[in-house]
Amino acid sequence: MSFTETNTSAPRIWGFKADAEMRVAREAGWSRADLAWERLMERALAAAGRDRPRNAMRLFRLADLLARVVFPATDLRRAATPANLARLQFRAGALAEAEKLQARALRIWAGAAEQVEQMQIAPRSRSSLFHLRMEALHRDTFHANLKTRVGRIAAETGETLRSLTSGWPVGHRHASRWRGEKPVVFDGTRKVLGACLLLLDD
Repeated sequence: MSFTETNTSAPRIWGFKADAEMRVAREAGWSRADLAWERLMERALAAAGRDRPRNAMRLFRLADLLARVVFPATDLRRAATPANLARLQFRAGALAEAEKLQARALRIWAGAAEQVEQMQIAPRSRSSLFHLRMEALHRDTFHANLKTRVGRIAAETGETLRSLTSGWPVGHRHASRWRGEKPVVFDGTRKVLGACLLLLDD
C-alpha cells in the first residue's frame, strides 16, 4: 500500500474526503495527493490568517512531506511548502532554519520557466459557443498567451522567494490572489499557479 493510500484517506490528518471535486479531479488525471496537497496548503494559509502559526506550521509540514514523497523532484509545488515554512521560521527569529528552507525552495524554483513552458493546459469552459470556437481555432495563440501570463506570476514568485529572509517585502500578492486566479480545471496550470500563489503574503 502506497503513502497516499495509507494517509490521504485519513480525514483527521488530511481533512480529505471523497466528493464531487475529487471525482472531477481524478477524471482529469489528478491524483488524490494532488488535491490533498492543495487542500492542506489552503488550510495552512487559513490558519496563518487566523494568527495560529503553530497550526499553520504543522499543516505546512504535512504538505511538505506529501510533496517530497509523491511529487517529482522538479515539481514547483515542492518549493511552495519550504517557502512558507521559511517565512514562518523567519518571523519566529529562527534565521538559520529559515535560510536553509529558502535555499531548498530556490533550488527548485530555478526550473520555473521550463516548468511553465511544459505545463499541460486543458480546455476552459466558455460563456458562449463563439468563444469556444475561437479558442479551438486559435489554440496555439491562447496557450502562448496563457503561458506568458503564468510566467509573469512565476517570475514574481521568484522575487518573493529571494526576499524571504531579507526582511524587505517585495509587495507581490500571493495567497490573497489564489481564489480569483485558481483555475476551474484540473491541469498543469492549476499546479503551477498553486505553487505560485499558495504562499503567505508579506
